[in-house]
Amino acid sequence: MKIKIIGILVLIFSLQSCGYYSFTGADTGNAETFQVNFFQNNAKLIEPGIDRDFTLQLQDLIQNQTKLSLTNSNADLVYEGEITRYYVAPMTATADSRAAQNRLTIAVNVRFYNTLDPEKDFEQNFSFYFDFPANEQLSGATRDVAIEEVYLRITQDIFNASLTNW
Repeated sequence: MKIKIIGILVLIFSLQSCGYYSFTGADTGNAETFQVNFFQNNAKLIEPGIDRDFTLQLQDLIQNQTKLSLTNSNADLVYEGEITRYYVAPMTATADSRAAQNRLTIAVNVRFYNTLDPEKDFEQNFSFYFDFPANEQLSGATRDVAIEEVYLRITQDIFNASLTNW
């Protein structure tokens, strides 16, 4: 009888502890809400729509990986900033000194505010790149894939910097 009771208690405690585990490693503390202010494109080269796309992708990532609710104001966690760099540069050359590969680089400056724990506030630059063949134009599907890949990496880095202890 004692073994059954101990077994049931162990089962209850182990199931109850699962509620506190996050597969993403996110530590939202007591926060219940977050907001992502519009990330304006301040880069020298302006690519229409990338500011909106970045803002939405960061919102989606946080919503998908936490239980936080998105709000437009007075949030517990606030993300804001701007796109500071968007440029394409040749990376490798062919034997006849032509570019064989180009690289798209995007950089974003982020200010993160945790209104419940101001010690976790930070301002940091995040950047990533995407290499593509020089004989392709950065438009259409190539552009979409490049920006999606870069944003995926940058938003995950922002998430890790603000909500994990990795």
